[in-house]
Amino acid sequence: MLKGIDPRLNADVLGALRAMGHGDVLVLADTNFPADSIARQTVLGRLLRMDNLTSAAAAQAVLSVLPLDTFVDDFAARMEVVGEPQTVPPVQAEVQAEIDAAEGRARPMVGVERFAFYDRARDAYAVIQTGELRFYGCFLFRKGVVPPPDSVSA
Repeated sequence: MLKGIDPRLNADVLGALRAMGHGDVLVLADTNFPADSIARQTVLGRLLRMDNLTSAAAAQAVLSVLPLDTFVDDFAARMEVVGEPQTVPPVQAEVQAEIDAAEGRARPMVGVERFAFYDRARDAYAVIQTGELRFYGCFLFRKGVVPPPDSVSA
């Protein structure tokens, strides 16, 4: 156990989050996502796990240490519901609430069509599979920067 680090963040996840650079993308996936096969194609090349956590709980833990990119509109994305791209299921609303809480303001995620989401996921830095059982619990987070203490906000 470490002070100030969410205990839901295991060593493998912390290592990957630390290694990511500005603009790198993290996939947070539900249990139905083809996480292992896609993870093999990412920069990290292996699957990370946060078992027994919902997407929202995993997002809350990840966002406690991962800054989101402030320079792009696609700082966070959700997999669109097939045939209903504007629909935001409860699992996605819960993650949106965690993003808003971490950012201290409303910053809506962008929607990404299912197969385009898979393509983006293959180009990501890493994939974390959660224990989320609900459909469409799949997200992309683009890492931002941590400014020096004496700087104006980035």
